[in-house]
Amino acid sequence: MADPNSSDESPLPSWVVDLKTKPTAKPKNTSLPDPPGFTSNKRISKTNASTTALARKPPTPAEMDTLKLKKSWEVALAPAKALPMNAVMMYMSGNSLQIFSIMMVFMLFKNPVQGLLSTGQVFQRYETEGTRGQMWMVKIVYIAMNLVALALGVWKVNGMGLFPTTRSDWLAWETERVPLEKAVFAL
Repeated sequence: MADPNSSDESPLPSWVVDLKTKPTAKPKNTSLPDPPGFTSNKRISKTNASTTALARKPPTPAEMDTLKLKKSWEVALAPAKALPMNAVMMYMSGNSLQIFSIMMVFMLFKNPVQGLLSTGQVFQRYETEGTRGQMWMVKIVYIAMNLVALALGVWKVNGMGLFPTTRSDWLAWETERVPLEKAVFAL
């Protein structure tokens, strides 16, 4: 068995030696320009003074109101963006009563109901003095989109046969008919 400290081991491969040695310093006068997006230390020190002069000023209250109104519209339309996905999932889950389809229908009802109950909280952070007059339309659209999602759930429950829409679903509350005449078979 060979001794691990023996001198007849092969020397380290060149790539290991290359990785262990520190790279040589970049020469000061190079004929190649720096790649796009690279900034050297001397360039950074020169541009620091100019970037402070070009600092971005904070947005005005009117600009902030516009941004908040745009963001509130995005939030209001979010339930509508989920409708196609929910419709495909409801179609693919089938109309039979299985745990998967029941869970899907439960989630289809739960999310819009939670959205309707928390409408005020959802738009509270976007409401300012400048946007208060325009937020009512955003809230109406949000409520309408959640109601459309609820309608999709009602359609699915009806397709599964869980709605009592036929006369046979109400047989427990029907009374027995009393005949006006009786016919007797004579022999």
